[in-house]
Order: sequence, then C-alpha cells, then structure tokens
Amino acid sequence: MPAGPARVAPALSVIRDRLPGAVDLAIIGGGVAGAASAFFAARAGLSVLVLERRAAIASLTTRAATGGFRLQHDNREEFELVRESLDFYLDFASRTGLDGWDLGIRQQGYLFCSRQEGSAARGRDLVARQREFGLDDVEVLSGDEARHRWSFLAPGVLQARFRAGDGFIDPVALATGFALASSQAGRIPGAESGGARYALGVEVRGFLRGPGGAVTGVDTNRGDVHAGATLIAAGPWSGTVAALAGLDLPMAPTIRQKLVIPELPIIDQQGPMTIDEETGSHWRPALAGCYAIRTDPHTPAGEPLLEVPTDRVEAMALLDPSSQVALAHVAPFWREVWSAGLPAWSLAAGQYEYTPDHRPFIGATGIPGLFVNTGYSGHGVMCAAGGARRAVEVLTGDADPLAEPLRLGRPMPARTRDVL
Repeated sequence: MPAGPARVAPALSVIRDRLPGAVDLAIIGGGVAGAASAFFAARAGLSVLVLERRAAIASLTTRAATGGFRLQHDNREEFELVRESLDFYLDFASRTGLDGWDLGIRQQGYLFCSRQEGSAARGRDLVARQREFGLDDVEVLSGDEARHRWSFLAPGVLQARFRAGDGFIDPVALATGFALASSQAGRIPGAESGGARYALGVEVRGFLRGPGGAVTGVDTNRGDVHAGATLIAAGPWSGTVAALAGLDLPMAPTIRQKLVIPELPIIDQQGPMTIDEETGSHWRPALAGCYAIRTDPHTPAGEPLLEVPTDRVEAMALLDPSSQVALAHVAPFWREVWSAGLPAWSLAAGQYEYTPDHRPFIGATGIPGLFVNTGYSGHGVMCAAGGARRAVEVLTGDADPLAEPLRLGRPMPARTRDVL
C-alpha cells in the first residue's frame, strides 16, 4: 500500500451485524468495479450496500492484478473508458475528497516489441486505427531506434510501438480509495446525500422478485435486503450470480499467473511495461524488481474460484531461456538472471472474466431492477472509473440504456485474445 493512504483519516463503513432491510442500490462484489460503482452511486445520492463474499474488499482478482493502464487499445469503446478513467485517476484526491490519497501512478510507458514482420505490420495498422480514435502520441520505432532508447532489447526486435503516457497504478489503493470515498459521501465534491456501507463475508443466495419478475433485492446468508436496484459487479463470479436471476452472462473465467520478483537490480525501475508481441510474455518494474506475466491465448476457461491456484510451470516458462515464451527472447539480460541463479520469487493468481468480444457489460440487463458492471476481460482496473460512472447513470435513469455501446445484448463477434 502506498504511503498516502495511511495519512487519510476516514474509515470504511462496514456492517458487522444485521444487514439493512432496504437500500437504494445493492452492489454484489467488492472489487475495484464494485467499489467504483459504489462511489458514483453515493455521489448521485443513493444509499448503497456493497455485498462481498470474502472477508475483505479487493482481495481476489483486484489484488492479483498487475496494475497497468494503457490507451493503446484496438477498439474505440475501451479506449474511451480508459481515457476517462485515467483523467479521473490523475485527479483522484480532489475528485474523491480524499486529501493526500496516493494511487502510486507511474507513467513510464508501454513498449510493445515485434520480432516478426507479421506482428510489426499489425502494429502499424493498429497505430493508424488509434489515430482515428484521437490517440496521436503512439510512436512506431524501428528496432534500432528502440534499442537506442532501451539498450536491453534483443537484436531480434524488428519494431516497437511506445506511448509514454501509459503506465502503472496500485489496484488495491484504487479500490480502497473508491470504497473509502463512497463511505464518506459528504466528503465527495458535489455529492448529494447518500453513502455506501460494506458487508463482508456475505453470500448472495438468490434475488427477491416483484411483479413481472423484476428484481427487488437480494437473498443472502445474513437475511434479505430490498433494493430499488441491484448491480452485479462480481468479476469472474458474475455469471454464476446472474444465473440465480435466470440471466445468461456469457463469461469465461480464465486463470492468469503473476510472477513477483522483488529486489532484482537489473530491472530499470524507471523503465516501461515491456511486451513480446509474439508470445504475450511481458514484465513491468515493481518492488525494486518486477512483475512478470504471460496472457496465454490458449489457456482454457474454467469455473470461478474463491482461491485461485498458482502454477510454477508457467513461472518457469517465463524464466527459462530455452522456453518458447521466455522473457529472454525480447531482452537477453533475462539469460543472465537465469544463469546467475533465480532470486527469491513468488506467484499470485487471479482470473480474467472474458466475454466473447473481450469488452465489458455495462448497464441494463433486460430484467427490471437488475444491472451489470462486469466482464472487463483483464482490463477492469484501467477502465473502472469510466465504466462505473456509465453503469450508475443507466440505473439512475440519467442515461439511455440502449445508447450504451457496451450494453448486454449487443452484437458480440468472437475476438482473438489480446497479448494483454
């Protein structure tokens, strides 16, 4: 946790005994999407109850996240979500009323490296498309130009694309900040009366139904809660929760591993997120060392998990230079790390909740009283503020649900998984 949060006085409003009988909005899920939704709902004047199954907020997928953000997307919808969210994050303390809150933002860039002409050509096409979105500060560099700036790159890197404004953020500090601000609605600049409370260790068992099948609240292991609206923001568990209401959310929870190597001096702590476009293997500076990850497009989907297992084999594949997906293919210094003997490292694991087109579900569901803010397919931290604002505006009636481009029920052509 960054130093900033320890200096801030407000505490999270946690319900430790009986749940309230009625609220304006019940949110299922206490990760970054749920906490951000609670913030925007509280700012709109709603009384909010956030229901989290685990013993702490932001303790499952949010805590396992790598904490990267980028405007370098291949579609306008996610680009716009991240752009809005980043603007909010860069002004987080003043917009939330949490003076001194530190999100640990480091704009050190994303560096995508191509080692084959095919991926290099796709990269150039992508940059041209991004310019149509209004993103005009992505550089396309030859291999030599890239190595001049980042001498650690391998001779086999043919091309790189780089945006300096992309970077890193502390996911837990972000979720916690949203949660604290939502609990202290009177501190939110411009907020109406309202506020959020958090109930931990609560399992949602079903939904309360009204006339015409409308969702009127939730049935939990600690009693029923009536709600004017209910929002599902349960990450990889969202499909399971939605099924309790007879709603089909097409989602594919997929395990992702994060290799944590602290105190590795060879890693430039001012360096960028560095990605091998051919394999999806990448790393970013962290903890005086790095986080290293691979988003393997062939990893099978599975069931949502409350405890996600780690996989030492995947870690070894990143580190062993003889592996086809080794980090050493894009940066030879990883061979030295391997030869010198691996430093102390650990693994963390979470799940991406992939949708068919890898874009989130935001807004109405077709069931009166039930809304969603989920399905971010690994991009929840970077999209949290924009997605939450839009979901809340739909449920309060301030936005047309049919005008939301990321609404449930939109056309969703299947999409090849990104390397990130």
